[in-house]
Parts: sequence; C-alpha cells; structure tokens
Amino acid sequence: MSSIPKSKQELEEAISTIHLKLMDDYRSIPENISRECGVDGNIKGTQISVCDTIAYLIGWGRLVLKWHRLRVQGLEVDFPETGYKWNELGKLAQSFHLEYRDWNYNDLISEFKVITNDVLSLIGSLSEHELYGVAWYEKYTLGKMIQFNTSSPMKNMRAKVRKFKKNHGIK
Repeated sequence: MSSIPKSKQELEEAISTIHLKLMDDYRSIPENISRECGVDGNIKGTQISVCDTIAYLIGWGRLVLKWHRLRVQGLEVDFPETGYKWNELGKLAQSFHLEYRDWNYNDLISEFKVITNDVLSLIGSLSEHELYGVAWYEKYTLGKMIQFNTSSPMKNMRAKVRKFKKNHGIK
C-alpha cells in the first residue's frame, strides 16, 4: 500500500492501521504521566502532554465529521473551523487541548476510539466516487481531506508519542 491513500479501501486501512498502533501506544503509557508535558507541540518550541495529543486527534476527527454533516445539510463550511484560518492551526490545536483539559486519560482514549470509528463509518457509507471522484474542498477530494486530518496527524502524533515513551523508558 502506498503511504498516501488513493482509494476508499486504502483510506480505511490507513486509518485503521495507525489507529490500532496509536491505541497500543496510549494504553502502554501510565495515566499518572499522561498530563506531563514532554511531547513536541504543534507550535514550534512548545511541549504538550500525551492527553493533549489525543485531544488534538479527537478535535480533527470531530471537524471532519462536522464538515461532512454541514455539507450534507447544504450549509456553508467555515474551514478549518469558525474563528480560525488555515495559517492558525497552532491556535486551533491549543483550542482542542483546552476543550479536553479536564477529561481523564481513559475517557480521552475512549472518545478517540469512538470518533475514529465514526470517521470509518462515514467512509464506509460513501462511494469511491464521493471520496475520490470529485473535488470536495477547493482542489481536494473528500478522501484527501479525511486523510489530511485523520491518518496523517495520527502518524505524526504517533512519532511524537513514541519519542515520549522512549524518553520515559516505556516499551
């Protein structure tokens, strides 16, 4: 499989595969260090917690679902999110961290699983043509937008989480 999904099946596989690996990583990290800053943040020079990485992934998954829901309802989508521009993704990431700051670690992990399953259900409900046959946002297909905001950030976060684990001697 290529690193960039080009079909419905490849997109489902990319998300499912990285999600399973991330879940294993998250489950191996003790809850008592899950709020410790030590993961490279999305803004250069910042450190975030493992919980913040999950909040980030939940936030993007929810946005993908929101975009699709609004489009299906024939409503305007304010990309990437109301109040944020594409060049303000660091601020958007911080808003996700803030939104989930009071959630406990296991609830965040559970919510990440639910959101990922919802994204996979959405993909499953769509045709190959709906995902990859037509431009959905500017020049990008819906499949590409889903990948940009789910499997790609999951891969990025997994590398950061694995570095955190290594720094803490977690296998």
